[in-house]
Amino acid sequence: MKRRRSSYKSARRPNRRRSSSRRGSGRSLILVIILFGITLAIAPPIKHFFTQRAQINALRAQVSSDQAELLEAKRELERWKDPNYIKSQARERLHFVLPGERQYIVTGVEGEDSTASTTKVADQLPADQPWYSKLIASITEAGTSPNAG
Repeated sequence: MKRRRSSYKSARRPNRRRSSSRRGSGRSLILVIILFGITLAIAPPIKHFFTQRAQINALRAQVSSDQAELLEAKRELERWKDPNYIKSQARERLHFVLPGERQYIVTGVEGEDSTASTTKVADQLPADQPWYSKLIASITEAGTSPNAG
């Protein structure tokens, strides 16, 4: 009987080695599955974390730019408290003059005769033409003129 057992044991030992290697690969497979599951569970919160960090950084940049604009607006307000600044702005923007001064406004480009570019098309059409035909001819002429920009 001992022979049978020894032969039985010897025949069984290689099977144990095979099953132990199967258990090892099964354990590693389970470990990989668990790690994959943990990765899937952690991925969305990590994504939200980085998204929120980017939003926070963008909002900080916006706050700093808004503070710079606020500082510039305060400086502009301080300038408007000065009566001399108000006078200069009224002269530049609204063309105001002080009593006793004379203001001259020059229009057109220097060296160009502004009266030379009168309506040439209206002069060429007969007087009995309807107004809309003069308008269409004027638009057409303006589109083909070399001065059209």
